[in-house]
Amino acid sequence: MTPAAISGPPTALFSPEYYQNPYPTLTWLQENSPVHEFRFPVGDVPTWIVTRYEDVKTVLADPRYSAEAATYATPEFKAAGLVAAAGTILERGIAVVDPPVHTRLRRLAMKPFTTRRVQEWRETVRGIVARTLDECAERGGFDVMDDYAGEVAAKTLGEILGFRIERHRELVEALNQAFPSDPALIHEAPAAFGRICEYSAELVAEKRLHPGEDLTSALIQTSDDDGDRLDEDELVGMVAAIIMGGSDTVRGFIGNAVLGLLDHPDQAGLLRRSPELAGNAVEELLRYDGALSTALFRVTTEETELAGVKLPAGAPVIAGLLAANRDPRCFPAPETLDIARTGKRHVGFGHGLHNCMGAALARLEGEIAIHALFDRFPDLALDVPRDELRYIDSWAIRRLTALPVTTSATNRA
Repeated sequence: MTPAAISGPPTALFSPEYYQNPYPTLTWLQENSPVHEFRFPVGDVPTWIVTRYEDVKTVLADPRYSAEAATYATPEFKAAGLVAAAGTILERGIAVVDPPVHTRLRRLAMKPFTTRRVQEWRETVRGIVARTLDECAERGGFDVMDDYAGEVAAKTLGEILGFRIERHRELVEALNQAFPSDPALIHEAPAAFGRICEYSAELVAEKRLHPGEDLTSALIQTSDDDGDRLDEDELVGMVAAIIMGGSDTVRGFIGNAVLGLLDHPDQAGLLRRSPELAGNAVEELLRYDGALSTALFRVTTEETELAGVKLPAGAPVIAGLLAANRDPRCFPAPETLDIARTGKRHVGFGHGLHNCMGAALARLEGEIAIHALFDRFPDLALDVPRDELRYIDSWAIRRLTALPVTTSATNRA
């Protein structure tokens, strides 16, 4: 056993130090304990985290690793309050059910995501980005997280779902409370999920009375060839899932991507000179530092073995998406940002049946917003020392708290 293996990872999983830079610990785990047992900080529950690319794909695609924690998890896991959205309609939502229920929900939910509608969204995003950039230009210096990424994500979601934009910050706060890392705050999670569901129910009711061209109205009207439709709870749960997947995660990704390019000015310059690389750049930026740190819990349906490690039935397993995307077994020089990179596909949006339903929209927002920012402001630079930047304390989401920038060398002086 190597000295490194004896000494353990550089920082404890899901500790304050880990959140600021998880990669040294994830790299250590990949090399020394790729299926690693630890005590989850909420509830002190025995948990396993998986960090190698192929093992992560297995956990996310193999039916022995169920998304239905409410069905298969141990009493200890449930007692700790770790079943996502327990006691709300989201407890049986699309993100946390297995086939055949998941198959039906996914089929109905994806019907409105037509090629024509996605193309219309492209024009919507372009308009929002252009207007937001104008507002940022007037300031000279601005916070990418609040003034740009947050605005683009919120306004896009509002336009597409048809909801009132003033509720966005309230929803982001609820999302942060729904997935706490502090054991003392786990009691707030059910109420947070409840607030998201309450707003989704209000939106569905409003669109039943006043339908429009938005996605919420389309989901209400959607049916399959047999006339099957989403019932009321399923509709509310679906809208809530879209809000959760398309809000803070998109904001987080755009922020991480902007910082990645500021850290690599050669890549930012390449993107400005070669706008045709914008789509590929999004894929590489998702791989390099995506907004989803992990997938939601999977729970083993039976005793199983993964990479030589035996897992008992009911074992909570976390698929480490950030880790998998920097696995050197799959991505040469994984710590290098290369927007022209080709090869294996990242798992930044998950993998298998539960891959992100809104991935096409998130990619679209990233492709337009990231390129446009650096094209509009070629001298964009950090307006604070790099080591002052901080990330939120969240085991599921990787997002900067703030990213102050200036648009010209004159302003920096």
